[in-house]
Amino acid sequence: MSASDTTVLVTVTGPDKPGVTSVLLAALANNGVSLLDVEQVVIRGRLTLGVLVSCPTDPEALQDQLEDAMASIGMDVDVEIGASAVSGAKLSTHAVVVLGSPVTARAFSAIARKLAAQRVNIDSIRGIADYPVTGLELMITVPAGGDETELRTALAAVAAKESVDVAVERAGLARRAKRLIVFDVDSTLIQGEVIEMLAAHAGVEDEVRKVTEAAMRGELDFSESLRQRVATLAGLDASVIDEVAERIELTPGARTTIRTLRRLGFRCGVVSGGFRQVIEPLAHELELDFVQANTLEIRDGKLTGAVTGEIVDRAAKAVALRRFAAETGVAMEQTVAVGDGANDIDMLNAAGLGIAFNAKPALREVADAALSHPFLDAVLFILGVTRDEVEAADARDGGIRRVPLGQ
Repeated sequence: MSASDTTVLVTVTGPDKPGVTSVLLAALANNGVSLLDVEQVVIRGRLTLGVLVSCPTDPEALQDQLEDAMASIGMDVDVEIGASAVSGAKLSTHAVVVLGSPVTARAFSAIARKLAAQRVNIDSIRGIADYPVTGLELMITVPAGGDETELRTALAAVAAKESVDVAVERAGLARRAKRLIVFDVDSTLIQGEVIEMLAAHAGVEDEVRKVTEAAMRGELDFSESLRQRVATLAGLDASVIDEVAERIELTPGARTTIRTLRRLGFRCGVVSGGFRQVIEPLAHELELDFVQANTLEIRDGKLTGAVTGEIVDRAAKAVALRRFAAETGVAMEQTVAVGDGANDIDMLNAAGLGIAFNAKPALREVADAALSHPFLDAVLFILGVTRDEVEAADARDGGIRRVPLGQ
């Protein structure tokens, strides 16, 4: 661009259809312009195409030609002569993902106001999901010296008030570099608690449930709570384990999540305070790479009321995640952990991204992101994967359809 050139911003709007870009660039080419920047977006069939150029000839003549060319194909054009010559993509500092069922205008307005109050600029907005929840992704720029923790806290308050989920992540390569994910099992990868299902066969379900809830809230040491609960199973026939395993129901979206992450090259595993005898068949079915769980002791075909080996407690879950990462050569910054209870705190803190899934308050307070809707595939949206991308990949592999959501 020479000193005598004029910078011109051309914005074309109208119905999206083939040939618009061709006609526009032909008119620009007739005037010998150089391209400085191009950006296009299509929203519900409506096109907005912006082109920043340097014009070495008469910019007013260029404007007349552009107006005639665009009118010939039914498009509107706005020409700004002398626009800023600053070009190139702006690198956002963070991504904000908003999930809801629905995301109301009121909720989104509250989020926008909170961002403005933090002097945060919204660089771009796109829809990333319309099923099973509505998902919006905002790329934002936090000003130099801005407090990320304060921003997260402020948006978390809005999320709680407006009944939406809001996740804040650093943008750029770090977000797209995640390569290993581990899930808690009970009430995360699957619905319900396996030990309570076993306890139902022993007639002690209520007793065990109370201990489980206290442990998940962080009110009781997990190792001790596990020993208390397993002790109630003493004498139960070992065949019950297989019966319970057959009755396990995955959390909605679990298969989609694992299937999609594997397509992306993720290593996937589970770290559970539950029991290996129940989890391993499920892990095999889902083609998981790692399993860490407790082992029920069995003698003469009966449960003894004890577990063998080291108990997978809060600290052990974090150790397992670090071991999986080391075994696969994945940096901890590239790991993701998903859980729901207080015994997942260390694991989520150790991960590059910790996601609380329908979690107890003790875990939500330390998680990088918290999901409150009962669909595990919302994890994909947090990672920047869109519903359209998921369904396009499924269609190529056999056309998995959407399952109607319950009313």
